[in-house]
Amino acid sequence: MTNFISSSSHKSEADAIRQPVIAQILPALNVGGVERGTVEVAKAIIAAGGKAIVISSGGHLVAQLQRIGAIHITLPVHQKNPLKWGRVRKDLRKILSEYEVDIVHVRSRAPAWIALPVAKSLGMKTVSTIHGKFAATGFVKRLYNQKMLTSDHIIAISDYVKSLIERHYTKIDVSEKLTVIHRGVDLEYFDASVVKQGRIINEATRLALPDDKPVVMMPARPTPWKGHDILLQAVSKMENRDFTLVLLGIADAKEKFYAQIERRVSQLGLDSVVRLAEKSTDMPAALMLADVVVMPSIEPEPFGRVAIEAQAMGRPVVAFDHGGAMESITDGKTGFLAQPNDADSLAKKIQQALALGPRQRKNFATVASEHIRNEFTISIMCQKTIAIYNALLSRS
Repeated sequence: MTNFISSSSHKSEADAIRQPVIAQILPALNVGGVERGTVEVAKAIIAAGGKAIVISSGGHLVAQLQRIGAIHITLPVHQKNPLKWGRVRKDLRKILSEYEVDIVHVRSRAPAWIALPVAKSLGMKTVSTIHGKFAATGFVKRLYNQKMLTSDHIIAISDYVKSLIERHYTKIDVSEKLTVIHRGVDLEYFDASVVKQGRIINEATRLALPDDKPVVMMPARPTPWKGHDILLQAVSKMENRDFTLVLLGIADAKEKFYAQIERRVSQLGLDSVVRLAEKSTDMPAALMLADVVVMPSIEPEPFGRVAIEAQAMGRPVVAFDHGGAMESITDGKTGFLAQPNDADSLAKKIQQALALGPRQRKNFATVASEHIRNEFTISIMCQKTIAIYNALLSRS
């Protein structure tokens, strides 16, 4: 792991060798890609010899942060009402000054509006990470998004997100301060060799899977743009449906959306094929049950963690050929890319993945896991992030 350079932001000899202090700021610390990335980077900051502070409105991951030695401070930085920003900024200024923060790293737009002016007034370097689609749909939204581009350095989580920034904000030149850092997989957690048989059996029992059929799995948040409906359409078009389709996480949906999917399953005659399941608390074991993992998002994913986690576990992934999936899946080698939003093409690619023989499947697993190891790990993500921090510290 890359270590921090000595901080030079303070003048005295004692301060010259002090720990760099990095404050990450995000709306909340509940489960999600942004939140997990925050914890991973906090851990890397500590390992590199720095002090990690996270400021949010709280959430499930606070305890995990505290276990790794990071400091969490609860503050309503999720607040989107500009009339309330003044009080939050006043409290934030006191916190940043008290901890002598060197770099403020914002991970969402509301925290950017609150924190970036405070950090700059205190002479602190700033970083923003753009996780979402960042499309400008009107003047107000454009202005709201644009605050993220005023930091000293900008991180985009994929080339797709970078292209959106460049396309929608042509009048702002960010080329010198914009870096793409892909999200990473925890290879100690997503490792097929450490998933014991008991965990797999427990997950199979929970999902009520038959022993004699292949499994096509879609692990996704229960929201329409993730593509549940188009996947069901694709499956209905397949002549050979001798497999089980698991919609992992759909049972956690709001009642209206769940009922909609349930009706769609019946309309397409897929009752005997589909399992509507709650999300898994043991994703490595769940992925071990899958012969094919599908990520059929009808809108381009900014990145898509499912694709890299499945590949790390040696599972072929089928996705549409757009967004972040294009960057993490090598068509025909680590997965299959279908024509965007084309149910027929999706059906064909799923069938190709299911048709892989034992030798082909083993080769896919080897190539896919090696691909992730070389390109998409937490270690790589964190090293690149620390390198940006170091570059900013050297300019302090």
